[in-house]
Amino acid sequence: MTELLTVEEHRDRILAEVTLLPAESVPLADAAGRTLAEPVLAAHDLPGFDNSSMDGFAVRFTDVQGADAATPATLRVVADLPAGTADDPALAPGEAARIMTGAAVPADANAIVPFEDTAGGLADSLDTVRVLRAPAQAGAFIRRRGGDTLTGATVLSPGERLGPLALAAAAASGVDAVVVHRRPRVAVVSTGSELVAPGTTPGRGQTPDSNATLLAALVGAADADIELVDRVGDDPAGIDAVLARAARADVVVFTGGVSAGAYEPVRLALSDRIVFEKVAMQPGKPQAFGVLDDGRLVFGLPGNPVSVAVSFEVFVRPALLALQGRTVIDRRFARLTASESWSTPPGRRQYLPAAVDLVAGTVRPATAGGSGSHLAASLARAEAFAVVPAEVSTVSVGDSLDVMLIP
Repeated sequence: MTELLTVEEHRDRILAEVTLLPAESVPLADAAGRTLAEPVLAAHDLPGFDNSSMDGFAVRFTDVQGADAATPATLRVVADLPAGTADDPALAPGEAARIMTGAAVPADANAIVPFEDTAGGLADSLDTVRVLRAPAQAGAFIRRRGGDTLTGATVLSPGERLGPLALAAAAASGVDAVVVHRRPRVAVVSTGSELVAPGTTPGRGQTPDSNATLLAALVGAADADIELVDRVGDDPAGIDAVLARAARADVVVFTGGVSAGAYEPVRLALSDRIVFEKVAMQPGKPQAFGVLDDGRLVFGLPGNPVSVAVSFEVFVRPALLALQGRTVIDRRFARLTASESWSTPPGRRQYLPAAVDLVAGTVRPATAGGSGSHLAASLARAEAFAVVPAEVSTVSVGDSLDVMLIP
């Protein structure tokens, strides 16, 4: 009997063949989901000037020091400073400027008194102001120039994904374009003469092709582009034909046709070009991977939907992220406690579609009685994959497990 590879052995073989995709400069507006190839450096100080963090009055601290309700400090208001104004009014002793959040602090001021610490607040603020509570110290409620980032500082590093918060940080730092790696182009190919398009009423012996829909969504969620979605029957000649149609792809992912049966088109067509393995995992034992002469990465995954989802998360997704230069290529894991018991296959690591309660810190099978690789319905209820070590034969209530969290 052929010895089973560990998950890590098969994954390491795959990642060893990954080479970074080329870098390109794109406008910030087009960079969502891309991976940085070069750092983002601040084009200017942030903030670019001393500004108020409160609506109130810009004052000289010595004019209001010690003020309280019993002994208020009365100041003459000589200017009004909305956010965006370039004015820098002079403030003599005993004078103040009304100021709004984000407005530049006058050079003569060194503290801000919020409206709520004055007698009249906003309603009585353009003539005189009575300060009923002094700021704690000079500099109170002033955001200093460069307090967030200095010119030339690294705001974002290579390998980071440009999500909404990262994009905002880049924009705030004065950047309008970033250098990122190209998105991988992926072809998704379902195999099997039994497959029919979703929406088609299946006849005897037929089944809807859900894998194409599943993989196309997973590829997009991994920030890669779909180059082709196709379906071929059990004729090995169809494999080379679809590879020709997917000539621009960086990665080709086949589902089905990789086992040891009589009608396995991927195995029959590609056994001399990619390697077919058995991996000590459940589901997903039969796996195939290789690199074609033109550099395309080719994955062969089992045909059952849960097997496809697990195999993608464990092997394909990390490769797609590594192609983009992503620093983090793995899903987040949590350590949770089993709230139900279930059995696991001997000698193989189990990836069980699971439901989690992060507040309670518990995990359980997504469907009653666990999940086989055929139970596509379990994916709809899955929030995670519970990862059960190969040496464990039964999960009992109260056992601690590593859980791969998925969207």
